[in-house]
Amino acid sequence: MPAYALLHRLRSAGITPDDSDDLRQQKSLLYFVSGLVSIAAAMWLLVYWLAGPRLSSSLPFGLQVAIAGNLLVYAAWGRFKLFRTTLLCILLFFPFVAQWALGDFVSASGLVLWGLLAPLCALLCLGVEESGPWFAAYVVLTLLTGAMDFFLADSQLSASTIPRRISLLFFALNFATISVLVYLSMRFAIHERNQTLVKLEDAHARLALEQARSERLLLNILPARIAERLKDPEATVVDGAQDVSVMFADIVNFTELAAHLPPEAVFALLNHVFGKFDDLAEAHGLEKIKTIGDAYMVAGGLDDHLPDPCQAVAELALEMCEWLARDDHLKTAVPLQLRIGISTGPVVAGVVGKKKFIYDLWGDTVNLAHRITTESMPNTILCDSATFLRLKYRFVFEDPVTLRLKGKGMVSVWRLLSRSSTSLRQPVLDVDLTQ
Repeated sequence: MPAYALLHRLRSAGITPDDSDDLRQQKSLLYFVSGLVSIAAAMWLLVYWLAGPRLSSSLPFGLQVAIAGNLLVYAAWGRFKLFRTTLLCILLFFPFVAQWALGDFVSASGLVLWGLLAPLCALLCLGVEESGPWFAAYVVLTLLTGAMDFFLADSQLSASTIPRRISLLFFALNFATISVLVYLSMRFAIHERNQTLVKLEDAHARLALEQARSERLLLNILPARIAERLKDPEATVVDGAQDVSVMFADIVNFTELAAHLPPEAVFALLNHVFGKFDDLAEAHGLEKIKTIGDAYMVAGGLDDHLPDPCQAVAELALEMCEWLARDDHLKTAVPLQLRIGISTGPVVAGVVGKKKFIYDLWGDTVNLAHRITTESMPNTILCDSATFLRLKYRFVFEDPVTLRLKGKGMVSVWRLLSRSSTSLRQPVLDVDLTQ
């Protein structure tokens, strides 16, 4: 491996972009612990040197060499599991080997306490279950070492060659250092996990924001109740409604008009007109179904939130014509006129397909509204008999005319003129359209 790659892996703790957050934490923690133990070993060397030639410095130096060699092997080959297992073994066995070389618990100043770092790191890196054997090994080695010291306490083998003052100094040093190492290791691990939690919370917040944005986009395409049902991928979204008022509004001669305009102007014009129609439909509580070229389709009565959807559709039709006639932008740009047809009766509503789906209506009521629209005159709102019977006391109509419609034969239609000034004093006719 090139030297620069080796140095990069050493500086980055061997962390790669593909590592999970948990693996990143493990690598960072074990690198951190390796550094702390190396610093502690250097401190041991300094104290041994100050204590004089009576104490050997080979043990702390050997610990530094073992940890440095483990880091270099990992940086060269990137085998993290081997690095982790080797480091845990060094942390577990080296304190006991050092204590056995120095004598008993008193002579070594409780050096085996350092072995507690192994099960601690195993707990933080491997989890509760896998850290159990490491802690059990630490307890067994501690008990065996204590038993050996107990049986050899009166023999010359246990005679200490370390002055009492040095032994007491190392008791304090070992307890203080191991306490600092445990605290710093736990602090580092908790800090890293808190950072991960912050990232997760941020990711969840961004995910919730994207989900809300997706919900808004879906609600711009589908009614809220339909969008909610579509969250179930196995759901079939289809409903039947018996009393729905359907309206088609068609811009007169728009195809010929658009042929003389640049594409940007055509889009801007349609967006301006249909955007206003969307606002008006929403204000009346009606459901925009779709736009088909220069035609606009609206329905009322698909649910029960409107007390009189037929009246709402009629009022929307009148307001659309009135706005189109007085809009300043259209007066200075291109004067537009509408043909509108309204029919009331049963429909089937649902979502068809799995990709680029659309909420649509089917049935004789829809076909009749569309065909009435195609036969209507500019600036004219035509209604079928069912719609007329529901609205005749609240709106002003012209006398009926008969149209020959494809597939329907001769059909009577009424032209809607305006709201009736006496509508508040007239009864509302309830028509049973299911008969």
